[in-house]
Amino acid sequence: MSKIFITGGTGCIGAATVFHLLTKFGDSIEQILIATRNSSTEQLEIWFAESLAGWLDRKKIIFVAADLSDSQCLAKTLREFQPTHVIHLGALQSPACDADPEQGLEVNLTGTLKLFNEAAQLKKPLDRFVFASSAAVYGKRLNYPAATITEEAQLAPPNLYGVWKVGGEHLATLFHQKTGVPTVSLRLNTTYGPGRDQGTTSAVTRIMKSLILGALQGQTIPVLMPYEGRENYHYVEDVGAHFAGACLMPFSGCRPFNIKGKTIAVREFLATIASVAEELGIREFLQTGISPTATPNLFICDLDHSAIELQFPGLPRTEIVDGIRKTLLRFQSLAPTGRVRI
Repeated sequence: MSKIFITGGTGCIGAATVFHLLTKFGDSIEQILIATRNSSTEQLEIWFAESLAGWLDRKKIIFVAADLSDSQCLAKTLREFQPTHVIHLGALQSPACDADPEQGLEVNLTGTLKLFNEAAQLKKPLDRFVFASSAAVYGKRLNYPAATITEEAQLAPPNLYGVWKVGGEHLATLFHQKTGVPTVSLRLNTTYGPGRDQGTTSAVTRIMKSLILGALQGQTIPVLMPYEGRENYHYVEDVGAHFAGACLMPFSGCRPFNIKGKTIAVREFLATIASVAEELGIREFLQTGISPTATPNLFICDLDHSAIELQFPGLPRTEIVDGIRKTLLRFQSLAPTGRVRI
């Protein structure tokens, strides 16, 4: 039976990951320990709804107050829990890293180093370590002449967040070399969908929230995109499935993988929101577009995901129109309860 230690498990991607771990692999999981600075279940409730109480009552999901910057606390937690698997999702995203580089360094790189160090000290070696990397490890799209970007492309991170993710991947390699533990780094780009409310690329999800809240209130709530260009999109439920699969499906060795997604223009994504809004009868409440001060999209796109399909076959890739529809319908069900906020 697997015992999974997960950082960032109460966040957007973390909650979707916990949901997929238990709904797809639940019979093989003894317990999931979520390390968090708070024990909020709001994100988990998006996916589990009323069933969450049962998982908590049976102690399939438990929480521990743990700070990645506190080595002693981290060591004590891991020693007492003795996980078989670790999923490391906890991080500060791009705006926060730019606003406070020292804190970003402490959380995203130093905290990752401490977690790898403590995991290496476990009496019984882990069965798997999964690290949340990012497509921010690559450079700007214009630097790559190929039609798609494979994992072997040159790394040239365009911001501090990407620099620290490159560092995290190198730490993952050193950890594997030292311990022999199979280690996966998942590179993801723009995640959208229920629960996504932080980071620069959460803008498209904020637009969908504004649409639903506007329809509820009988008014339009304008939200403009702060950047333009082409973007690689992943529906959040798919991202959770990727982390769950990379954790528990067969794998040996150490390597990064681009997760599955689709690249389209930002304007096409907005047009698809409008189309689905028309389908749902709420098009009149959508007021969006590209900001006059929009900058070119900083991050890479056209990620090649053939390697992850070969290694972990069958992981989902929801079509963008379906992901937008699922997101809007989920927001419609949550908005009357006050749980959709811009």
